[in-house]
Amino acid sequence: MKTKAVRIYGVQDLRLESFELPPIKEDEILAKVISDSLCMSSYKAAKLGAAHKRIPNDVAQNPTILGHEFCGEIVQVGSTWQDRFSPGDKFSIQPALNYKGSQDAPGYSFRYIGGNATYVVIPAEVMIQECLLKYDSDAFFYGSLAEPMSCIVGTFHAFYHTRMGEYVHEMGIVEGGNMAILAGVGPMGLGSIDYALHCSRRPRLLVVTDIDDARLERAKCIYTVEEAARMGVQLHYFNTKDPAAFDQIMALTGGKGFNDVLVMAPIRPVVEMGDKLLGFDGCLNFFAGPTDNSFSAMFNFYNVHYSFTHVVGTSGGNTDDMRESLDMMARGLINPTSMITHVGGLDSVIDATLNLPHIPGGKKLIYTHISLPLTAIEDFTRSDDPVMQQLAKITAKTGGFWSAEAEKYLLAHGNPIE
Repeated sequence: MKTKAVRIYGVQDLRLESFELPPIKEDEILAKVISDSLCMSSYKAAKLGAAHKRIPNDVAQNPTILGHEFCGEIVQVGSTWQDRFSPGDKFSIQPALNYKGSQDAPGYSFRYIGGNATYVVIPAEVMIQECLLKYDSDAFFYGSLAEPMSCIVGTFHAFYHTRMGEYVHEMGIVEGGNMAILAGVGPMGLGSIDYALHCSRRPRLLVVTDIDDARLERAKCIYTVEEAARMGVQLHYFNTKDPAAFDQIMALTGGKGFNDVLVMAPIRPVVEMGDKLLGFDGCLNFFAGPTDNSFSAMFNFYNVHYSFTHVVGTSGGNTDDMRESLDMMARGLINPTSMITHVGGLDSVIDATLNLPHIPGGKKLIYTHISLPLTAIEDFTRSDDPVMQQLAKITAKTGGFWSAEAEKYLLAHGNPIE
């Protein structure tokens, strides 16, 4: 089986290539990838090359396929797994395998599996770790978004708190407590707001900050104060460029501070603001992984000692987090469609990945069997391409959001990748 894929050879060395996949072994599965959403983690992998923890040292000689937020259909099943999977099954993958303590993951470490490909060979580790998840939906892009949502789910579960005089960590955010999401209106921030408002363990107060007025306004329109109130949450948005913002935010807590602070950007002033916002037994979760391996920020250790403040970091979710995100999407409790602002084909992946921090907007959704320049949904109307013009009409019906109808139309009428 021939595949076409974006492979990494080294630092900023990505190549779109066609090559033969090996025949599957009895404990492997052949699959067709339909969609993949681009992640900042892939940009970091491209920037670091073999210095990245999940990229093999010999990647220059044995390139690996990038992309780990993917969804597709099973084509062929090895005999080992024929009692669990069948050709035609839709699937999503949890890339954080944690197989025998290894950090190897699809989209970073493997030669024949990654999201930026037309066809892949799923290795035994994925099935052994129960990371190949059946997916039942009429839209593939939700399966791609399940992985980033699982990272958010895992982050919320990783917050922890203690009780005075007890040495037990109670996992999760404080139900009915005060929570802040800093630098929180990017794609993962939007997903975090969605989850915070609609999960079973919600804060009473939720503050979301950023320094971009346009992104804040978009977030306010998607996740409104009124909708939050219906869920029992007091939601406030702040632009922290305003020098008065910190005092105004603290005033909402009566000066007590926040139980849970989620830091969504590896920026020192953001981390240090998070530290200052913590109340007694407050937990700061540092979500966004930096590319600088010496990144650091000031943390108040007086408060660590006397106010029991603490910090935790998460990198990805686990399979249970993935199942939770898929279940919540299936039941209509969360809708991560708001993350997506751009759509492109496999031939747009290299440029988009290498320039990801500089492309405005949210998630970039890739359809691997389609040839299409990366295009903002809001720019569909500016195109002379009849396919783009029809997609503009379809997305207009959903207020400018991507949809199952838009996906089906693109897959049926888009230019196939050659």
